[in-house]
Amino acid sequence: MKAIPASSGTRYRALIQLLRTADSLWNSSRLFFSRWNLSPSQFNVLNLLSDQPQGVSQIELSRQLIMHRSNVTGLVDRLEKRGWVRRQDVQGDRRAYHVVLTPAGSELIAHVLPEYYRLADRIWMDVPADRARRLAADLQRLANEAEKLFPEKGAS
Repeated sequence: MKAIPASSGTRYRALIQLLRTADSLWNSSRLFFSRWNLSPSQFNVLNLLSDQPQGVSQIELSRQLIMHRSNVTGLVDRLEKRGWVRRQDVQGDRRAYHVVLTPAGSELIAHVLPEYYRLADRIWMDVPADRARRLAADLQRLANEAEKLFPEKGAS
């Protein structure tokens, strides 16, 4: 029987810690956004749209959020019912529309973002900016490798 390299155990422990960290951050963000009756995913839509005054298609939202289009449809439906986004026809294409932030959505995100950034800075306070950039690059490489190993078939 072949011995498992020590680096494999170390990498496995790092992977488990990464998953635990992601789970902790997701759960903490659910609690944070609950004061505005928002889910983290709803916040992500609003945040993405805050930088896109012309709006984006649901396909583009699904790409940026790394989420299936059908899930984005439900998110947009819920946000639209609350008056935070609206679907706007695309001039020259009767079949297409963009999702845009409403004034109420802009007001909400302007209220939430400063608190969100303050807490994010607090979470990262002991990590130097250069280390955070390297970590983000390392995590992107890991994601790219995982996608190569297990490409999603029929992704849309």
